[in-house]
Amino acid sequence: MSTPPQVIATVAQLDLDRYLGAWFEICRLPLKWEDAQARDITATYSLEADGSIKVDNRCIDEDGKPDQAIGQAVPTGASKARLKVSFLPQYLRWLPFTKGDYWVMQVAPDYTVALVGTPDRANLWLLSRTPNLSDEVRGDYLSSAAAQGFNLATLITPLQSGNVVSDAALTRA
Repeated sequence: MSTPPQVIATVAQLDLDRYLGAWFEICRLPLKWEDAQARDITATYSLEADGSIKVDNRCIDEDGKPDQAIGQAVPTGASKARLKVSFLPQYLRWLPFTKGDYWVMQVAPDYTVALVGTPDRANLWLLSRTPNLSDEVRGDYLSSAAAQGFNLATLITPLQSGNVVSDAALTRA
């Protein structure tokens, strides 16, 4: 088995305009702030007036209730493939060391599938514009993650019905 590179590779250039929009979470490594039983997980990215990206994550939590987390992402570097993300309230986002890494490692030429990770290899997301992904495509992207040193033993594949948590569902929750 070969030794993974020291720094994970990202796409050479991320076209943010094409990356914006809605994504379904196909699978991920466990996250301490997201329960393992969450389902119908989506992330929607939209451009803000200040050039930052609004991150709107939604799911149905383990209790069957709609949940939402709003964050802000800021591209770093010319490639725009490395972003810093914060889910803290706006008034706390100025604090140092409160932003997490979100590095786009691979994206389909048509921007329908993306593989995102963190440089410490602790977090990984496989995202798709559709709620289902073929086993072949999923395998290709996950093989790429494994080749970069990600341990996929604890990978979580949430249920995806294709439903997106609506604003109305959140206000009723």
